[in-house]
Amino acid sequence: MFSGGRLIFVVFFIIVFTIGMIYAYRQDLKTIRHQYSKIYLVFIALMVFLLILYMLVKFL
Repeated sequence: MFSGGRLIFVVFFIIVFTIGMIYAYRQDLKTIRHQYSKIYLVFIALMVFLLILYMLVKFL
């Protein structure tokens, strides 16, 4: 299914992409900490909203 060249390309791409993402994340770490300091509140609100929707659909 995969030729040798394609497999080498996929492995090389995954390695380079992962290294690039780690580098970009480390560059933006201070900004991320400042801008997304209370993001867990949004996640909790979303989970509560989805739970309410589920309850409405299930019991009504």
